[in-house]
Order: sequence, then structure tokens, then C-alpha cells
Amino acid sequence: MTIPAGIDLTVIWAAIIGFAIVAYVVLDGFDLGIGILFPFIPAGPDRDTAMNSIAPVWDGNETWLVLGGGGLLAAFPLAYAIILPALYVPLITMLLGLVLRGVAFEFRWRDAGHRAWWDRAFALGSTLATFMQGAALGGLLQGVRVVGRGYAGGAWDWFSGFSMLTGISLVLGYALLGACWLNWKTAGSLQRRAVAHARRFGVLLLAAIGAVSLATLGLDADYAARWLALPNVLFTAQVPIATVITTALFYRSLSRGHEVQPFFWALALFGLCIAGLGISIWPDVVPMRVTIWQAAAPLRSQVFMLIGAGVMVPIILAYTGWAYWVFRGKVDGAGYH
Repeated sequence: MTIPAGIDLTVIWAAIIGFAIVAYVVLDGFDLGIGILFPFIPAGPDRDTAMNSIAPVWDGNETWLVLGGGGLLAAFPLAYAIILPALYVPLITMLLGLVLRGVAFEFRWRDAGHRAWWDRAFALGSTLATFMQGAALGGLLQGVRVVGRGYAGGAWDWFSGFSMLTGISLVLGYALLGACWLNWKTAGSLQRRAVAHARRFGVLLLAAIGAVSLATLGLDADYAARWLALPNVLFTAQVPIATVITTALFYRSLSRGHEVQPFFWALALFGLCIAGLGISIWPDVVPMRVTIWQAAAPLRSQVFMLIGAGVMVPIILAYTGWAYWVFRGKVDGAGYH
């Protein structure tokens, strides 16, 4: 099968999966953040309002997680075969957290007598799923043992101080997104409380970003070289500089009482973190072990799947955008207005 010169389908598929991951973080991050913040929101109308703010979109947001995982299996089967056994424990625990969260979301409305327990389950499921996402990323970044074409480590090799740090950092980040979403979508006491949480979690997230960044440089000489060796450092230094500037703009928007801007500045912080991740691992799909070209599926498979992705991804984007447009106003305990 002939592909036009200059087109690398493997890179295109890496971009599609990267886009799915970014979309998941952007869209599911804030609604997981609502669950993380739930213990800090008083029971009653404010919690109902927080739940109503994500009710129309929370389950659709997880479409991108399915696309990312399915795309990895289809486009990079070798990477899937290595990563899944290495991260079975955190990934299965993450899925269990998402299940618990989904059940609690529905049952808290229909089982009012046990609503307090369902609220705890919602907070626990959200926090557990988020923490395990971050821990899985940390476990991958610190390196996995590969022999030949398979994973050669144990079920708990992912567990380390670094993976715990990345797990906690993602919890802080999603909590920040959740607070900024509530600032945008709610009013009154809940909005004021959301602004206070956004200020608090912004500081904590910035400290966590610094800690993870420094710890990553110490994981492997390749990471340090990609960030600090000349001439790379002339370009990579722009990421921490942009992070400081973005944080300043985030706090300025909060201090001026803006409702929409803080959410997008918080997303920009996540975008810079993802850019930093890309600098650290590109072009590897299993860091320091397997590149995207080594892990790629046969060319015919990539072409076949690309046709399907070319049809489905625009459809997903269209109905997601339409859902957010329909539910674009403020929300209270009774729903959107």
C-alpha cells in the first residue's frame, strides 16, 4: 500500500492517541475534580448544585479514555502488551474507582436515605480513579523492565515514592480544575467556596509540578539530557517560564473576579505539563524502552483504523461540543438555566 511521501502514519496515530489523552484530561479532569472536592462542600443544596453542574456531560467525557486505550491496542499493540501487565494494578483500581463513582452518581438521587454514604462513595471513587491515573503515569515514567518483546517485571514494580508523588499531584490538579469549573458554572456561596479552593489548590499544584519535574530529571540520564543538554535547554526552559507566567495570569484572573478565564488558565497549566511529558519521552511510547515505530501495528492496519478514526472522531467532537453548548449556562440545585 502506497502512502504519499512525507506522511508517517505512526506519528499520526501517536498524535491521535495523544489528542485523546489530552481531551480526557481536559473534559474528565474537572468532573473528577468535583468528586475530589465533595468532602469540602457542605451537604445539601450546594452538593446538589455541584452534581448538577456535571450531570449532562460526565459520562460522555470518558469516551476519550476508551478511545485512548483502544487506540493504543490497535495502533501500538506491542506497547499495549508491555504497558498493561506493568500497570494492571493501578489501571484496574482506576476502573473500579470509576465504576464506584458512576454508581454513586446515580444512586445518590434515588436513595435519599443513604445519600451521605453515596456522597462518600462518589468522593472515594473520584479520588481513587484520579490517584491511580497519576500513579500509573509515574510507574510508566520511572521505567518498566522489558525483555525481548514482553514485560519482565512484577505486579508491583510501578509502586514507588515517585508514582505516589505523581498520583497526589494529579489529585491536586483535578481538584483545581473542579474548583475552576464550579467558579464558572455556579453562583453564591458555592462559587465563593470554589474560588477559595482554586486559590489553595493552585499553590499546591504549582509546588507539585516543581517536585515532579525535579524528581523526573533524577529518574534517568536520558530525561536530564533531553531537558538540560545544550541546545535543548534553550527550548525546554520555555516550559517552566511559561508555567510561572500562566500561574500568575491564573491568580490575576481570580483576583479580578473572572469566572471563565481561571478555568482556561488552569487548563493551560495542564497543557504545559503535557508538553513537558512529551519532551521527556518523545519518541518513546514505553519510556527508554520502545519507540512508537517499534511498537506500531502493520501499515495496512494503521490505514484501515485511520479511516474509522477519521469518521468517528469528528462525530464525537460534534456531539460533545453540542452537549456543552446546550448546557452552557449557570446551574443551581434544580438544574441548568
